[in-house]
Amino acid sequence: MKHYDIIAFGTGSSMNIVSSLLNSGRPYRVAVIENEAVGGICLTRGCIPSKMLLYPADLVRTIQEARKFGISVSYKGIDFKALMERVRHSIMHESKMIEESLRQHPLIDLYQTTGEFIDEYTVKVGNEVIKGDKILLCIGSRPLIPPIDGLEETGYLTSKTLLYVTDLPKSIVIVGGGYIAAEYGHFLSAMGSKVTIIGRNPQFVKSEEPEVSELLKRELSRYMTIYTGYEVVEAARRNGEKVVTAINKKTGDTITVSAEEILVAAGRRSNSDITKPEKTGVKTDKHGWIIVNEYLETTKPNIWACGDATGRHLFKHVANYESQVLYYNAFTDHKVKVDYHAVPHAIFTYPEVASVGMREAEAAKEHDILVGYYKYENTAKGEAMMVKDYFVKVIVERDTLRILGAHIIGPHASILIQEIINLMYTKDQSALPIFQGMHIHPSLSEVVERAFFNLHEPGVHHKH
Repeated sequence: MKHYDIIAFGTGSSMNIVSSLLNSGRPYRVAVIENEAVGGICLTRGCIPSKMLLYPADLVRTIQEARKFGISVSYKGIDFKALMERVRHSIMHESKMIEESLRQHPLIDLYQTTGEFIDEYTVKVGNEVIKGDKILLCIGSRPLIPPIDGLEETGYLTSKTLLYVTDLPKSIVIVGGGYIAAEYGHFLSAMGSKVTIIGRNPQFVKSEEPEVSELLKRELSRYMTIYTGYEVVEAARRNGEKVVTAINKKTGDTITVSAEEILVAAGRRSNSDITKPEKTGVKTDKHGWIIVNEYLETTKPNIWACGDATGRHLFKHVANYESQVLYYNAFTDHKVKVDYHAVPHAIFTYPEVASVGMREAEAAKEHDILVGYYKYENTAKGEAMMVKDYFVKVIVERDTLRILGAHIIGPHASILIQEIINLMYTKDQSALPIFQGMHIHPSLSEVVERAFFNLHEPGVHHKH
């Protein structure tokens, strides 16, 4: 049995920790376990390839909207095969480079197989058994497949397998109403597919503010059909097509949608059923997510977890942040607590959505708040762009002007919100620098400035 100083599950953010350790000059012996392509979810089947697909979709929509500026423009078509091949080639090239660097490192053994705990600190990797003093459970997650009658027999795509499609489906039903469904709905519809999204939650992209979700649904519905509050209960093959049946959870009404393909984008699930951390004394919750404390320690000494494994915030930037916290807590005397007060995210649809911190209803329960609201179209740049109804919404504590949250829907939302995010990581988290700082005129950043200059009582902005 081989013995290691460290066993690291996954080749995503766990590699931040391994790199820092090895660059420090300490001669740790490290086992790295990876049962997918090397590089982690973000690189090989998540955020990076999806954004490489979404940018061309944005270009298509921009071309289509050029006519409102008096510009007559068109495109001859889309080489879907070439587009998909570019993405696959790029991510696999990067993956192979990372794999090769791991294989060549004298202190690392790479096990490209599934790692399964069989005893305390003991892992079965293929036909071998290894043991580690410290273990990093950065095991990621995988697509959640809901228990839909006939789905397996009918066949379906996921966010992972979609990347290997070479021919654009003429029509597709997307099961799920979250940000993955929204982004891939945007991509596939822009490429020319007839898209139908069926979400079980009454609110489209339920993680967002209700008014953001409502506007996003309205805008995307220009290019696709979106059902909310419907649960898909059956899938089947009929007359050469795939057919899904869904029931309205409130009224009991039934819809049936036929398409060439089905994409399941119903969320993510834990990989603990594969890794079996309970056999080494690590506890999980009822959904299999690994339980950690504020230092990212599991219930077993010398075993830590970060990233998707904990089920808290399934974003790459959070996993990167957590990997830094884990490094300090596991390998230095400097202990750091995780801080999730300002976790940002973005949805790269057309329009973009970006959010950080609390939503209004949540903030109002815990704080005395003011809410700022401003539309893009009421700025000079917004008028120049001929955008309508997109907005910035900010939430602050009344007496201190401490920023509690912000929500943006519109062009460049993921960029505009960074000004707010950075202030939320200052000592007092105050909005004062936005009031005091100059904003270039006319620039789109003025919509953020003016949202803070238009603070009202909660709920007032809904009336404007």
